[in-house]
Amino acid sequence: MERDTTDRQLITSGSPFEPWIGFSRAVRVGPRILVSGTGPIWPDGSCPPDAEVQARRCFEIIVGAIGQAGGTPGDVVRTRMYLSDAADAEAVGRVHGEYFAAVRPAATMVVVAGFLDPRWKVEIDAEAIVSGPLTSPSLP
Repeated sequence: MERDTTDRQLITSGSPFEPWIGFSRAVRVGPRILVSGTGPIWPDGSCPPDAEVQARRCFEIIVGAIGQAGGTPGDVVRTRMYLSDAADAEAVGRVHGEYFAAVRPAATMVVVAGFLDPRWKVEIDAEAIVSGPLTSPSLP
């Protein structure tokens, strides 16, 4: 049976991990936008050591992907923040509040052993629910 992919949109961010691992930065299916775990990667490959700066970069990438899929930060219903050090919770939480204080999505913050890139202190994923049609279906 062939799957109907007309309501599926793939979003890429140019991360070097996307083709290597075989994933999309975000996928929109119908009204749902699911954003993959997003690390603090800058276009030049750099990664400043400050957790607050890293969190801000993660949210910039996430909000950009949601926008490409036809959503806004106001459509976010869930976030998950993964930290390598509990001492960074306040800084990461502060940035989360900058983006979502008015939206107040369901949110989780957990401490993990580490990330693919040892420079990362935070990785974040998100989910949004939007109304309106897909911007343009795209499949490889």
